[in-house]
Amino acid sequence: MADGFGIPGEMLGLPARPWEGGSKAEQANVEIASALEAAVPRDDERVTVDRRTLVSATAAALSLSATQLHRGQRVIQALEMMGGDSASTLPVVLGELIDHYTLTLCSMPPADVYDELLVVREYASRFLDTVMPERRRREIELSVGWISCLLGIAACDMGAHAAAHIWCGDAGRRSQEVGHPEISGWAVLTKSLIAFYQGRPHQSVTLASQGQGLTSKGTVIHAKLATQEMRAAAMTGDSDRTEKARRYAAKEMAGLPDDVKIAGVFSISLGEDPPYTATSLMLLGRHAEAVSATRRVIQTLYGPEARQRDEHPSSYSRALLILGLAQAGVGNLDEAVSAGHAALAGSRPAWPTVTLAGKLNRVLERDFVDALQVQEYRSRYLEVERRLTRRAV
Repeated sequence: MADGFGIPGEMLGLPARPWEGGSKAEQANVEIASALEAAVPRDDERVTVDRRTLVSATAAALSLSATQLHRGQRVIQALEMMGGDSASTLPVVLGELIDHYTLTLCSMPPADVYDELLVVREYASRFLDTVMPERRRREIELSVGWISCLLGIAACDMGAHAAAHIWCGDAGRRSQEVGHPEISGWAVLTKSLIAFYQGRPHQSVTLASQGQGLTSKGTVIHAKLATQEMRAAAMTGDSDRTEKARRYAAKEMAGLPDDVKIAGVFSISLGEDPPYTATSLMLLGRHAEAVSATRRVIQTLYGPEARQRDEHPSSYSRALLILGLAQAGVGNLDEAVSAGHAALAGSRPAWPTVTLAGKLNRVLERDFVDALQVQEYRSRYLEVERRLTRRAV
């Protein structure tokens, strides 16, 4: 399993945003420039020249589009009406917005959330240039850090990896400034996930391990990073490290408080096995075990009576795709294709979902040559890609 998923550097031939064609490269540049403009500290003398050059060169691109303004103007109006233009009340209002986006980012189209968050982030950043009590400044800085972290996650789901890294870097800096390591932990997890789905498992393992060093035991993010290390180690083919990480993750999850968050982007799924166990088994070639483990996950977390199918539609789709890959591994063509079709019927296929769907397509074409079911799945897969391309414009 040296190549893990077998995902090449160019991500199965897909562009940075898998649902965008080459003609959208300019939009990607706008996203990167916008992220740089918002994330680079205004008072950092080391970047003054580069910043001035960037602004002058991309002034038009950095202006919020009409669509962005439409999506964000209601949020800004609400901020101002609720007293959000005052530094004394802004932290409370931002906290409520962060709670809102933490829950809805998993179910809303990532590009829509990104545009709204970008407007909120720019609005909040204005206050950091004003004179205010140090305590208020730290509160706003903390909120800005969480917003940057959310922007990184949204950019990751869009497939805008450069912008995601910029936002994660900003979140890490804010985390250090306010002494809140959990923000750094979630930002590092996002970077580790990007490396994982790009087919760079060794870097993903390193990042997940570093993130655990930044965070405290007994926290959701510490346990989540341990599960990510397990999955990335499995992609490298290192079964010993995978098992060690699995045992550690199980121990950490057992020590989590009873009121642990199980919904939203800053949550962890509680089940019989640590998250990503089924993926790890599949990556290690233990396909029959992966089938059983994935079925348990789907039944426990995404069964008809479970809320997480609607709250985490992309995660549900990815679980189905892991099931499809495992079924293909044991030779069950019909079951693999059925799982693939169910995954593509999901309401929010993010970048990692598209990546896994492409992987399943390649495995099916490799192992079941000329099968009618494979051709039908491929047609459906390409149809979803084209539909997403139109939505992204």
